Parts: sequence; structure tokens; C-alpha cells
Amino acid sequence: MSVEARVLSSIVAGQAHAGGDRSEDLNPARPSETVAVFALASAQTARDAVAAAAEAAPAWRGMVAPERGAILRRAADLLDVRAAEIGRDLAREEGKTLAEGVGETNRAAAIFRYLAGQTLDADGETYPSHSPATFLYARREPLGVVAIITPWNFPIAIPAWKIAPALAFGNTVCWKPAELVPLTSTHLYAALADAGLPDGVLNLILGRGSVVGDALVDAAEVAAVSFTGSNSVGRQIQQRAVARGARAQLELGGKNPAVVLADADLTLAAEQIARGAFLSAGQKCTATSRVIVETGVADELTERIASLVGAWPVGDPLDPATRVGPVASAAQLETVTGYLEIARSDGGTFVTGGGRAADLGEGYFVQPTVITGLPSSSRVVREEVFGPVTAVLEVDGLDAAIECANDTPFGLTSALFTTNLRSAFRFADAARAGVVKINQESAGIELHVPFGGMKDSSSGSREQGKVAREFFTEWKTVYLDS
Repeated sequence: MSVEARVLSSIVAGQAHAGGDRSEDLNPARPSETVAVFALASAQTARDAVAAAAEAAPAWRGMVAPERGAILRRAADLLDVRAAEIGRDLAREEGKTLAEGVGETNRAAAIFRYLAGQTLDADGETYPSHSPATFLYARREPLGVVAIITPWNFPIAIPAWKIAPALAFGNTVCWKPAELVPLTSTHLYAALADAGLPDGVLNLILGRGSVVGDALVDAAEVAAVSFTGSNSVGRQIQQRAVARGARAQLELGGKNPAVVLADADLTLAAEQIARGAFLSAGQKCTATSRVIVETGVADELTERIASLVGAWPVGDPLDPATRVGPVASAAQLETVTGYLEIARSDGGTFVTGGGRAADLGEGYFVQPTVITGLPSSSRVVREEVFGPVTAVLEVDGLDAAIECANDTPFGLTSALFTTNLRSAFRFADAARAGVVKINQESAGIELHVPFGGMKDSSSGSREQGKVAREFFTEWKTVYLDS
């Protein structure tokens, strides 16, 4: 399947649905440049997708698991072959640097390969029975049709880590990606289609959530919904799905701290915090948005971070020298700069950055920003900014640092920098976060381990790794008497 025409549409049962209003996919580095044009799906298109997935479900469920794995493996190979092209298109429509876009595409390929391997794993257990005539076993089976709703900030990796397990374990999928990334989404669909995925097993719905979201979440045939995005939308989806007995998996926001103790390697801490806070223009749910540092080393650490990111080129994501690209849209630019105004009104001091990078022209560029002097009650300290902004907070000792780190409704990731092993283990135990990292940036996760948050960052389930099977399958127990 080719995406060269750059006029994109939803794909249901293997057929393009080109009807509906058209929308432009803009380059956030040059908003006057149209990357692609795509047709907005209607609610009826979403309902058609559910029907197609339901029709395809019996045959896909009946395919032996290793054959499903072989399709995922071929898709991974195609993603690797096409990584340069996909990464470039990802950078043009989302704003990541070219290196990040290519790297994310390679990661999607790795996720498909990992899940392809899981199709060879045991899918059940045998149990001793109290009856000598009974063979007692249990196995996991697919749910049926699942809806997957994904965000724009990781437009190929996040869909991969949801779609791959859904398909590997025998489900059919209706996938609604974010409207900002239709081209990257079409590339991912194309890799699976070209790898031999049967029509209707994966259906791509390019539309606005407000139009097609309810049709997917409310469809009786949809057994589960996996969503990554904002808390407000996620909780609405959860309520609607659970009300009719469907499963809901949510990965939501974060306000992730990096705690730096006085004994830490400050060079390492500054480098890792800068990566966590400012790469991908800070548009990561795992981004380091709070730096909690012991008072004695606060000034030095802050200067190191500011000096480091001050030397990072901000600019066109296709320029190999660029380290920080634009935020993804005009709406995101307005949100981030709005938080910077809140920081000013709350008495914050901008050590570096503090506004739009106006010298870069029309693009949605924001200077990497480090803020000190904010009260703990500031919205910039408590809410997810989702941009290249981090706030430095000073504390006295590990106890105060742990209390500050946990003082947020979110609980996605949490990092600590220290050379003291006792402090490391204590923090790992006390941090109310689904992911804890010691002497590493708060962002960046490995694909074979559980991922998800606590508190308002999650619905309680976990993604990736072997635990991905848990959401996309259900147990069946069989008593077999001879």
C-alpha cells in the first residue's frame, strides 16, 4: 500500500473510506506547509469498522498463534526497511527530530518482534484435579473486538505497543489515532497490511474523537478499549465502557519528579534531567517536569541544567543538528506559553528560556525552560504542562524529597539521583509511581517490562512486556473427563 499521494483516508475491511470533510495535516515547524490531506471519518465509518472487525474475528481467532506471529514479524521487517521514510514523515507532522522519529519507528519494529515471540509462549496451565478421571486445564483466549485510541506524541510506538499484543493474542482491532498524525498512522497500517494481515483484522479510523469516539466506545461488539491521552477524556471513556461491561485500559498524565540528593553525581543528574525534560520538546507523559533537589546543591545543579540545554539547538526537526523541535500544534503552543505566564504571575524565576523561540519564524517553537522559585501550590508545579518546561524545587533531605515527589495526583514515573544504595532502595519503596528509576531520566522505558502508573496516571492495568496478555485475553477453565 502506498502513501505517496499524501491524500489519506480511513481503511475499513481493507477498503479506503474517502468520504467526509477533509482536514490538513500541518508541519509544526512550518505551519504554512501541508504534510498531507486526509478525510475525516464519520460516526458511521467507526460503526462500519466495528462491524468489519467483528466479521473478521472468528477467522483471526482461529488462526494458529505462530502464524499471527509471523505476520507481526514481517511487519517489523517492513518498518525497519521503511524507517528513514517513516521517521521523516513523523518528524514533519509531529515535530520530533529526525533521529527521534527514526528511532521511534525502529522501536515499533522491535515491539512487533517481541510480541511475535510471545505467540510461541504457553497460553495456559494444567492443574491437578481431585478426580483421577479429570484432565483440568485453563487457557487464555482473545476478547474479540477491541478499540484502541492513541495520542500524537508517540504516534508509532504507542500504537505498536497496543496493537501488537491485541493482534498477537487473537483480537481484531478498530484503531483511532490522533488527528495530528494521520500520515505516520497510515504508514503503520501499511506495514501490517503489506505483511499479510487479513482485511478487517485492523481497521484505521482517521477522525475526531468527538465524532467517532463514542461510536467506538459504545459499540456492543467492542469488548475492550485501550486509551492513552488526557485524564479528562480517559475517565469519560472508562465510565462509558465499564457501564456496559467492557474493559477499559487507561494510560494518562504524569507530573514526574527527578529527586537529586546532595551526594549525587551532578554531571550525570543534569544530563539525564535535561534529556527527560526537553527531548521530544517535553511532550511525554514520562517527562521530567519537576526537579526536587537538596538545598546544598540546588544552585549548582540548576546552573548545570541551564548551561546544558542552553547549548542545545532548537529548530527544524529535519536538521541533524537540532536537539529540540517544535511543540506539535498551535493549540499545544498556546497551552505551554499559557503555563509560562502562570509561572510569571506566581513569582517564578526563569533561569533559561521562558517563552516562544520567535527568532525561528512561524513554527511552534518553545525555548527549553527551567524555572525556580515557584510555590508548591503553583499550577505549573502540580499540572501536566506537556512542553519543554521543568520547575526546580528545593528540599532538605530525603524525607522531604519523598514527600514532595509524592505530592501530586499523578504517579507515573519517578527518578532519584544518589550514590547511596540505602537511599536508592528507600526511595524505590516509598515512591508512589508505577515506574521508579535510579540514576536515570524519568522518561525512556524498555519494551519487555510492565509500564503504567499509579493514582490518576492509570486505570490500574499495565502495558508492554508479558503482562500485556492480561488485558487482551480472558481465562477459560476446562474440566475434561475421559
